[in-house]
Amino acid sequence: MTVSSEAAVPGSAGGARQQHVFEAQRAGMPNPRVYLEELWRRRQFVVEMARSTLKAQNYTTLFGQLWLVLNPLLTGFVYYLLVDILSGGKHAATYFPQLLAGLFLFNFLAGCMSQGAGSVIGSSRLIMNSSFPRLLLPITQIVIAFFRFLPSLLVFFVVHFVKHEHFTWASWLAVPAFVCVALFASGLSFICATAQVYFRDFANVLPYLTRIWLFLSPVLWQLETQLNRSGPKAELIAMNPLSPMLGMWGDALVEGKAGRPEWLLQGACWGIGTFLLGTVLFMWREREFSVRL
Repeated sequence: MTVSSEAAVPGSAGGARQQHVFEAQRAGMPNPRVYLEELWRRRQFVVEMARSTLKAQNYTTLFGQLWLVLNPLLTGFVYYLLVDILSGGKHAATYFPQLLAGLFLFNFLAGCMSQGAGSVIGSSRLIMNSSFPRLLLPITQIVIAFFRFLPSLLVFFVVHFVKHEHFTWASWLAVPAFVCVALFASGLSFICATAQVYFRDFANVLPYLTRIWLFLSPVLWQLETQLNRSGPKAELIAMNPLSPMLGMWGDALVEGKAGRPEWLLQGACWGIGTFLLGTVLFMWREREFSVRL
Protein backbone atom coordinates (compact mmCIF):
# COMPACT_ATOMS: atom_id res chain seq x y z
CA MET A 1 0.00 0.00 0.00
CA THR A 2 1.22 3.50 -0.77
CA VAL A 3 0.27 6.95 0.37
CA SER A 4 0.44 10.03 -1.80
CA SER A 5 1.32 13.60 -1.02
CA GLU A 6 0.81 16.64 -3.21
CA ALA A 7 3.48 19.19 -4.07
CA ALA A 8 3.11 22.38 -6.10
CA VAL A 9 5.53 22.72 -9.01
CA PRO A 10 5.80 25.58 -11.53
CA GLY A 11 3.70 25.12 -14.64
CA SER A 12 4.61 26.07 -18.16
CA ALA A 13 2.27 29.05 -18.10
CA GLY A 14 3.68 30.54 -14.92
CA GLY A 15 1.05 28.90 -12.74
CA ALA A 16 1.40 25.92 -10.48
CA ARG A 17 0.25 22.38 -11.01
CA GLN A 18 -0.15 19.59 -8.51
CA GLN A 19 2.23 16.62 -8.61
CA HIS A 20 1.49 13.39 -6.73
CA VAL A 21 4.43 11.79 -4.97
CA PHE A 22 3.88 8.17 -3.94
CA GLU A 23 5.80 6.87 -0.95
CA ALA A 24 5.83 3.52 0.84
CA GLN A 25 3.58 3.37 3.85
CA ARG A 26 5.32 2.17 6.98
CA ALA A 27 4.42 -1.40 7.92
CA GLY A 28 2.11 -1.71 10.89
CA MET A 29 -0.86 -3.61 12.24
CA PRO A 30 -4.28 -2.58 10.94
CA ASN A 31 -7.25 -2.49 13.26
CA PRO A 32 -7.85 -6.24 13.90
CA ARG A 33 -11.62 -5.94 14.28
CA VAL A 34 -12.08 -3.90 11.11
CA TYR A 35 -9.65 -6.12 9.21
CA LEU A 36 -11.40 -9.36 10.21
CA GLU A 37 -14.81 -7.90 9.41
CA GLU A 38 -13.59 -6.94 5.95
CA LEU A 39 -12.03 -10.37 5.56
CA TRP A 40 -15.35 -12.06 6.36
CA ARG A 41 -17.31 -9.69 4.14
CA ARG A 42 -15.17 -10.69 1.17
CA ARG A 43 -15.34 -14.45 1.80
CA GLN A 44 -17.11 -14.89 -1.56
CA PHE A 45 -13.87 -13.71 -3.17
CA VAL A 46 -12.12 -16.81 -1.79
CA VAL A 47 -14.85 -19.10 -3.11
CA GLU A 48 -14.85 -17.65 -6.62
CA MET A 49 -11.07 -17.41 -6.91
CA ALA A 50 -10.61 -20.98 -5.68
CA ARG A 51 -13.29 -22.20 -8.07
CA SER A 52 -11.73 -20.49 -11.09
CA THR A 53 -8.25 -21.76 -10.19
CA LEU A 54 -9.45 -25.33 -9.76
CA LYS A 55 -11.32 -25.10 -13.05
CA ALA A 56 -8.14 -23.91 -14.77
CA GLN A 57 -6.35 -26.93 -13.26
CA ASN A 58 -9.02 -29.25 -14.76
CA TYR A 59 -10.26 -30.17 -11.28
CA THR A 60 -13.89 -30.22 -12.50
CA THR A 61 -13.22 -32.64 -15.39
CA LEU A 62 -13.34 -36.45 -15.16
CA PHE A 63 -9.69 -36.94 -16.12
CA GLY A 64 -8.60 -34.12 -13.85
CA GLN A 65 -10.26 -35.76 -10.85
CA LEU A 66 -8.95 -39.18 -11.93
CA TRP A 67 -5.40 -37.83 -11.92
CA LEU A 68 -5.90 -36.37 -8.46
CA VAL A 69 -6.71 -39.92 -7.32
CA LEU A 70 -3.95 -41.69 -9.26
CA ASN A 71 -1.20 -39.21 -8.45
CA PRO A 72 -1.20 -39.71 -4.65
CA LEU A 73 -1.63 -43.48 -5.08
CA LEU A 74 1.38 -43.72 -7.41
CA THR A 75 3.39 -41.50 -5.07
CA GLY A 76 2.51 -43.86 -2.22
CA PHE A 77 3.70 -46.86 -4.24
CA VAL A 78 7.02 -45.14 -5.01
CA TYR A 79 7.73 -44.45 -1.35
CA TYR A 80 6.52 -47.92 -0.38
CA LEU A 81 9.01 -49.53 -2.77
CA LEU A 82 11.76 -47.21 -1.55
CA VAL A 83 11.25 -48.11 2.10
CA ASP A 84 10.67 -51.77 1.18
CA ILE A 85 14.17 -51.90 -0.34
CA LEU A 86 15.74 -50.11 2.62
CA SER A 87 14.05 -52.33 5.20
CA GLY A 88 14.49 -55.62 3.37
CA GLY A 89 10.76 -56.19 2.93
CA LYS A 90 9.97 -56.32 6.64
CA HIS A 91 6.74 -54.39 7.25
CA ALA A 92 3.73 -54.58 9.50
CA ALA A 93 0.45 -55.50 7.84
CA THR A 94 -0.83 -51.96 8.28
CA TYR A 95 2.28 -50.29 6.87
CA PHE A 96 0.92 -49.30 3.47
CA PRO A 97 -2.26 -47.61 4.84
CA GLN A 98 -0.07 -45.94 7.47
CA LEU A 99 2.25 -44.66 4.75
CA LEU A 100 -0.62 -43.31 2.64
CA ALA A 101 -2.30 -41.60 5.60
CA GLY A 102 0.86 -39.75 6.61
CA LEU A 103 1.97 -38.99 3.06
CA PHE A 104 -1.37 -37.54 1.98
CA LEU A 105 -1.58 -35.28 5.02
CA PHE A 106 2.01 -34.13 4.61
CA ASN A 107 1.34 -33.34 0.94
CA PHE A 108 -1.57 -31.17 2.06
CA LEU A 109 0.79 -29.26 4.35
CA ALA A 110 3.44 -28.93 1.63
CA GLY A 111 0.80 -27.77 -0.86
CA CYS A 112 -0.39 -25.03 1.51
CA MET A 113 3.18 -23.81 1.93
CA SER A 114 4.23 -23.91 -1.72
CA GLN A 115 1.00 -22.43 -3.11
CA GLY A 116 0.80 -19.90 -0.30
CA ALA A 117 4.37 -18.75 -0.99
CA GLY A 118 3.41 -17.63 -4.48
CA SER A 119 -0.02 -16.26 -3.63
CA VAL A 120 1.04 -12.62 -3.14
CA ILE A 121 3.69 -12.49 -5.88
CA GLY A 122 1.34 -14.16 -8.35
CA SER A 123 -1.39 -11.58 -7.69
CA SER A 124 0.74 -8.46 -8.04
CA ARG A 125 -1.58 -6.79 -10.58
CA LEU A 126 -4.59 -7.41 -8.38
CA ILE A 127 -2.77 -5.97 -5.37
CA MET A 128 -1.63 -2.88 -7.28
CA ASN A 129 -5.11 -2.10 -8.59
CA SER A 130 -7.47 -3.17 -5.80
CA SER A 131 -7.90 -2.54 -2.11
CA PHE A 132 -8.76 -5.64 -0.08
CA PRO A 133 -7.32 -7.66 2.83
CA ARG A 134 -4.29 -9.39 1.31
CA LEU A 135 -4.76 -12.34 3.66
CA LEU A 136 -7.49 -13.51 1.28
CA LEU A 137 -4.77 -14.59 -1.19
CA PRO A 138 -3.03 -17.30 0.88
CA ILE A 139 -6.39 -18.35 2.35
CA THR A 140 -7.58 -19.06 -1.19
CA GLN A 141 -4.56 -21.29 -1.79
CA ILE A 142 -5.28 -23.18 1.43
CA VAL A 143 -8.84 -23.83 0.26
CA ILE A 144 -7.48 -25.07 -3.08
CA ALA A 145 -5.00 -27.38 -1.31
CA PHE A 146 -7.86 -28.77 0.79
CA PHE A 147 -10.01 -29.61 -2.24
CA ARG A 148 -7.02 -31.30 -3.85
CA PHE A 149 -6.50 -33.26 -0.62
CA LEU A 150 -10.03 -34.72 -0.61
CA PRO A 151 -9.50 -37.21 -3.48
CA SER A 152 -6.48 -38.63 -1.66
CA LEU A 153 -8.77 -39.48 1.27
CA LEU A 154 -10.88 -41.55 -1.13
CA VAL A 155 -7.73 -43.49 -2.09
CA PHE A 156 -6.93 -44.09 1.57
CA PHE A 157 -10.41 -45.37 2.41
CA VAL A 158 -10.31 -47.81 -0.53
CA VAL A 159 -6.92 -49.18 0.59
CA HIS A 160 -8.16 -49.30 4.17
CA PHE A 161 -11.18 -51.37 3.07
CA VAL A 162 -9.08 -53.72 0.95
CA LYS A 163 -6.76 -54.33 3.89
CA HIS A 164 -9.81 -55.25 6.03
CA GLU A 165 -9.01 -52.65 8.64
CA HIS A 166 -11.77 -51.41 10.93
CA PHE A 167 -12.76 -48.01 12.25
CA THR A 168 -13.45 -47.49 15.96
CA TRP A 169 -14.58 -44.61 18.12
CA ALA A 170 -10.92 -43.57 18.42
CA SER A 171 -10.81 -43.04 14.65
CA TRP A 172 -12.70 -39.80 15.20
CA LEU A 173 -9.55 -38.39 16.82
CA ALA A 174 -8.28 -37.97 13.27
CA VAL A 175 -10.60 -34.95 12.96
CA PRO A 176 -8.95 -32.80 15.67
CA ALA A 177 -5.55 -34.03 14.42
CA PHE A 178 -6.40 -32.73 10.94
CA VAL A 179 -7.63 -29.42 12.40
CA CYS A 180 -4.26 -29.00 14.15
CA VAL A 181 -2.41 -29.70 10.88
CA ALA A 182 -4.71 -27.30 8.97
CA LEU A 183 -4.04 -24.50 11.47
CA PHE A 184 -0.31 -25.25 11.40
CA ALA A 185 -0.30 -25.30 7.58
CA SER A 186 -2.26 -22.04 7.41
CA GLY A 187 0.19 -20.25 9.68
CA LEU A 188 3.14 -21.55 7.65
CA SER A 189 1.37 -20.51 4.44
CA PHE A 190 1.03 -16.94 5.72
CA ILE A 191 4.71 -16.90 6.75
CA CYS A 192 5.84 -18.28 3.39
CA ALA A 193 3.72 -15.73 1.50
CA THR A 194 5.37 -12.92 3.48
CA ALA A 195 8.88 -14.34 3.07
CA GLN A 196 8.45 -14.69 -0.70
CA VAL A 197 7.77 -10.95 -1.05
CA TYR A 198 11.11 -10.07 0.56
CA PHE A 199 13.20 -13.03 -0.64
CA ARG A 200 12.31 -13.90 -4.25
CA ASP A 201 14.36 -17.12 -4.27
CA PHE A 202 12.51 -18.51 -1.27
CA ALA A 203 10.09 -20.49 -3.46
CA ASN A 204 13.05 -22.22 -5.16
CA VAL A 205 14.45 -23.41 -1.82
CA LEU A 206 11.10 -24.42 -0.32
CA PRO A 207 10.71 -27.80 -2.15
CA TYR A 208 14.06 -28.97 -0.79
CA LEU A 209 13.14 -27.89 2.72
CA THR A 210 9.83 -29.76 2.60
CA ARG A 211 11.54 -32.86 1.17
CA ILE A 212 14.00 -32.91 4.09
CA TRP A 213 11.12 -32.29 6.48
CA LEU A 214 9.27 -35.28 5.02
CA PHE A 215 12.13 -37.64 5.87
CA LEU A 216 12.33 -36.22 9.39
CA SER A 217 8.59 -36.72 9.98
CA PRO A 218 6.75 -39.91 11.01
CA VAL A 219 5.50 -40.57 7.48
CA LEU A 220 7.74 -43.35 6.21
CA TRP A 221 8.07 -44.80 9.70
CA GLN A 222 5.66 -45.02 12.63
CA LEU A 223 6.15 -42.41 15.34
CA GLU A 224 5.89 -44.81 18.28
CA THR A 225 8.67 -46.97 16.81
CA GLN A 226 10.99 -44.01 16.32
CA LEU A 227 10.42 -42.62 19.81
CA ASN A 228 11.51 -45.94 21.32
CA ARG A 229 14.86 -45.71 19.56
CA SER A 230 17.93 -43.63 20.33
CA GLY A 231 20.17 -41.57 18.11
CA PRO A 232 20.15 -38.21 16.27
CA LYS A 233 17.34 -39.22 13.89
CA ALA A 234 15.01 -40.21 16.73
CA GLU A 235 15.78 -36.96 18.55
CA LEU A 236 15.05 -34.87 15.44
CA ILE A 237 11.74 -36.67 14.88
CA ALA A 238 10.82 -36.13 18.54
CA MET A 239 11.54 -32.38 18.20
CA ASN A 240 9.60 -32.11 14.93
CA PRO A 241 6.44 -30.02 15.60
CA LEU A 242 4.58 -32.08 13.00
CA SER A 243 5.32 -35.41 14.70
CA PRO A 244 2.54 -35.40 17.35
CA MET A 245 -0.08 -34.38 14.77
CA LEU A 246 0.94 -37.08 12.29
CA GLY A 247 1.25 -39.61 15.10
CA MET A 248 -2.31 -38.96 16.28
CA TRP A 249 -3.60 -38.91 12.70
CA GLY A 250 -2.01 -42.23 11.76
CA ASP A 251 -2.95 -44.09 14.95
CA ALA A 252 -6.56 -42.90 14.74
CA LEU A 253 -7.16 -43.63 11.05
CA VAL A 254 -5.10 -46.78 10.57
CA GLU A 255 -4.83 -48.44 13.96
CA GLY A 256 -8.21 -47.27 15.21
CA LYS A 257 -6.67 -46.31 18.55
CA ALA A 258 -5.99 -43.14 20.47
CA GLY A 259 -2.38 -42.02 20.46
CA ARG A 260 -0.61 -40.59 23.43
CA PRO A 261 -2.78 -37.93 25.14
CA GLU A 262 0.03 -35.37 25.01
CA TRP A 263 0.24 -35.63 21.23
CA LEU A 264 -3.08 -33.89 20.71
CA LEU A 265 -2.18 -31.18 23.23
CA GLN A 266 1.21 -30.57 21.62
CA GLY A 267 -0.37 -30.52 18.16
CA ALA A 268 -2.98 -27.99 19.29
CA CYS A 269 -0.31 -25.72 20.79
CA TRP A 270 1.82 -25.84 17.64
CA GLY A 271 -1.18 -25.39 15.36
CA ILE A 272 -2.77 -22.45 17.18
CA GLY A 273 0.57 -20.79 17.95
CA THR A 274 1.81 -20.98 14.35
CA PHE A 275 -1.54 -19.82 12.99
CA LEU A 276 -1.55 -16.73 15.23
CA LEU A 277 2.11 -15.97 14.50
CA GLY A 278 1.60 -16.26 10.74
CA THR A 279 -1.56 -14.15 10.80
CA VAL A 280 0.01 -11.34 12.83
CA LEU A 281 3.18 -11.35 10.72
CA PHE A 282 1.25 -11.19 7.44
CA MET A 283 -1.10 -8.44 8.64
CA TRP A 284 1.83 -6.45 10.03
CA ARG A 285 3.78 -6.48 6.75
CA GLU A 286 1.02 -6.43 4.12
CA ARG A 287 0.87 -2.62 3.85
CA GLU A 288 4.36 -2.74 2.35
CA PHE A 289 3.62 -5.45 -0.22
CA SER A 290 2.56 -3.20 -3.06
CA VAL A 291 5.86 -1.30 -3.12
CA ARG A 292 7.85 -4.52 -2.90
CA LEU A 293 6.22 -6.21 -5.90
